[in-house]
Amino acid sequence: MNGRLITMEGLDGSGKATQTKLLCEALSQRGVMLRRISFPDYAEPSSTLAKMYLDGAFGTDPNAVNAYAASSFYAVDRYASYVRHWRQDYLNGSLIVADRYTTSNIVFQLSKLPKAQWESFIDWVQDYEYGKLGIPRPDLTVYLDMPPEVSQKLMEARYNGDENKKDIHESNVAYLRECRESAAYAAERLNWKVIHCAEGENPKTVENIHAEIIKKIAEEMPFYVSI
Repeated sequence: MNGRLITMEGLDGSGKATQTKLLCEALSQRGVMLRRISFPDYAEPSSTLAKMYLDGAFGTDPNAVNAYAASSFYAVDRYASYVRHWRQDYLNGSLIVADRYTTSNIVFQLSKLPKAQWESFIDWVQDYEYGKLGIPRPDLTVYLDMPPEVSQKLMEARYNGDENKKDIHESNVAYLRECRESAAYAAERLNWKVIHCAEGENPKTVENIHAEIIKKIAEEMPFYVSI
């Protein structure tokens, strides 16, 4: 019996890595057999094209690389990771918890296209990765909705104010605003579970966000969490 796949999605600086870690710790304490993964997988050569893109090798404007090409960079990395590292765990019934996944192609590439093409692009991404490449489709996607203006403050703290450490997505606030709009569209269309991570101009506490995520998991997958 195949396992399950939970994806943690959100814009840069929304707290995905932190919340993925906390979720895995909470589920492990409940005895859930799981594996945590993250994308891009910078420890592997399969992430080279994605890293080159984010570093600005193809242009410092995200729109310099079209949505289909950029999506392919990330999709290849996920395919390599699945085949080499976690396919057997998944097929053996483990829960996989992913910090970013195919859902990121939708969030970050959809905004590059006219809105009239958004639905067809979502269909293309899903057919490409889940159908043609054969990687698992998520059973649940948790979307951390953090306004870019708030996440920028968090990233400034992360990078100690050094703007040069930001990639071409992180440094482009206008682009991130557009991605937030496309993410809202995708979340509604694909039934992502949205966690609002800010109150006004301030982020919610890490603990409060984690509690909301656990509540969502309990509602959608009570066999993993009961509260």
